[in-house]
Amino acid sequence: MINIGILALQGAVREHAKALEAPDVNVIVVKRTEQLDELDGLVFPGGESTTMRRLIDKYGFFEPLKAFAGSGKPMFGTCAGAILMATEIKGQEHPHLAVMDMTVERNAFGRQRESFEAPLKVKEIGEDVHGVFIRAPIIERVGPAVDVIAEYDGDIVAAKQGNFLACSYHPELTDDDRMHQYFASMVRKNHVPA
Repeated sequence: MINIGILALQGAVREHAKALEAPDVNVIVVKRTEQLDELDGLVFPGGESTTMRRLIDKYGFFEPLKAFAGSGKPMFGTCAGAILMATEIKGQEHPHLAVMDMTVERNAFGRQRESFEAPLKVKEIGEDVHGVFIRAPIIERVGPAVDVIAEYDGDIVAAKQGNFLACSYHPELTDDDRMHQYFASMVRKNHVPA
């Protein structure tokens, strides 16, 4: 069994849990820092990145999350989760966790009313991955170690760096669980049985 956690401070936690379902996956809803110790991988759901950061600080998650990232265990950030992972946020002086070498622009596709859905071609996953974009960021720049795995209209919307995976859209709000199952496969590859 592999343990995949979902940081449950904000966002569609239940939907992420459903998308991760597999016979060998134990999903853990993470509300306390000590739960990070039992995880093989971690998902940052969408939400509002500034609010999420405030909650991360309030509940003492910042250093434990940095340590988790430093351990090399896989992390997957969707929408606001991708913003938390970026080393640079356009128009913002300081990044949050700064674990993925990329620059993101918040709300780059517009406000809530500009939300849209689109089919995406995602490298290693498929041609018709369903993307739900809600106040979504754009990945504006990636470093040399980052692999661009999906674009929409010429803009980067998904990327991977080693064991870190990030996307601008909300894969959990669809019936297509391939992004989550891809992340689960990353966790399996990285998992060292005790």
